[in-house]
Amino acid sequence: MNDDHIAGGGGFPMHPHRDMEIVTHSEFNASKTQPVHLYQIWMFPEKQGLKPIYGQKNFTEAEKRGKLRLLVSPDGRDGSVKIRQDNELYASLLAKGETVKHELKPGRHAYVQVARGSVTLNGNKLHEGDGAAISEEQAVELTGVREADVLLFDLA
Repeated sequence: MNDDHIAGGGGFPMHPHRDMEIVTHSEFNASKTQPVHLYQIWMFPEKQGLKPIYGQKNFTEAEKRGKLRLLVSPDGRDGSVKIRQDNELYASLLAKGETVKHELKPGRHAYVQVARGSVTLNGNKLHEGDGAAISEEQAVELTGVREADVLLFDLA
């Protein structure tokens, strides 16, 4: 996971990648003066040598506010972007006191990244920039401590 800060007017031009599933917000900063903060997430595909595919979707704040919004999945369900890996990526915007819960199937793992604000993760406090790997848990429960923007990965 790349934690990128792009100066005003900057960005990354189109360039090839082989054997990677890459999830990111826009890689260009539309502002001429203000920096932008984004995460670029790299995952290995289910097998090598696949023909590259591309998908783009916009998910509104309302779709993420106080709930987990599926952004990326192997089957593209619920309007998510399809990837070729047995992973799912959710996003949530949580106000102070708002809680979301995600059940993990047996043998699955999770990873949480706090992009902004702070939350508790199963009772443990995480701050902006913190990440946490979760294994051998039945569920992931996130509660906003300070207005938060959180990513949740459900991983094979």
